Amino acid sequence: MRPDGDFWDTECGVGSLDLQVAAARAMAARGRDPLAVDPFAEIFLRAAGGEWAALLDHAAADNPLTDNDFGVFFQELQAARIHYFDHYLRDATQSGLRQVVIVAAGLDARAYRLSWPDDTVVYEVDRPAVLEFKQRAISGAGHKPRTERREVPVDPDGAWPPALRECGFDPRAGTAWLIEGLLPYLSTDSRARLFESVDALSASGSRIAADERGVAPPEVIAAAEAESGAGGDWIRLIYSETHTEAATWFAARGWTSERIALLDYLARHGRLSADPGEPTAPRSLAGLITAVRP
Repeated sequence: MRPDGDFWDTECGVGSLDLQVAAARAMAARGRDPLAVDPFAEIFLRAAGGEWAALLDHAAADNPLTDNDFGVFFQELQAARIHYFDHYLRDATQSGLRQVVIVAAGLDARAYRLSWPDDTVVYEVDRPAVLEFKQRAISGAGHKPRTERREVPVDPDGAWPPALRECGFDPRAGTAWLIEGLLPYLSTDSRARLFESVDALSASGSRIAADERGVAPPEVIAAAEAESGAGGDWIRLIYSETHTEAATWFAARGWTSERIALLDYLARHGRLSADPGEPTAPRSLAGLITAVRP
């Protein structure tokens, strides 16, 4: 998922992808009748400067997000994820959960933009560098979290559970887990470790939500990688190994799980404007899942 060491850069790798996601959210919010709005996305782009700020000012014509095919779909994808996961967290906290853990939090600003019940604690697990960038950008814009926010500065693809506990996490209490935008960038072994950690730390009533992509055939991955001008860069970071889908994995361990295809979710809300392509195309394999531990 990420290179070794505390590396996060706005120009390459996962840092660039994080900002590409923020840019898609910002552009989606500017559309007519947006499905979801993340006002903090623009803050991150302005803080990053360079081509990211230029994209907001319509001065970055070479950015993949300006592509009518990939760009439109990627904006729809991010709006759908915001909408789906925001509703998930509202439902989870309304059910009584007061611990929220965001694994690989990246540029997630939900601790700042959502309304939270009293006593809710949001834990954000990610590398120190990305958490520092986010905190610097948001603080510089004059914003404060709307509930208690605790940073867990550790690699989300590493031994993060002990660090989470040290920050005050209580495995005896129910938890709302959020794993957004991470699973496609994990190896099969890393996925298994992540799921096992979540399962081990989840009391009765805990919930999890995540997005993932099914495994595309090698020729589809190769074709997508060749589209460097239309989104191929992010494909190169994806693991295409065979794996058990998240909903299936948790269901096998007693969780009640549900999965909806991303394209179906977009269609349900009248937002599917881009051609999904072949059934084996990466975008056609994307899904959103939730699971609840009885």
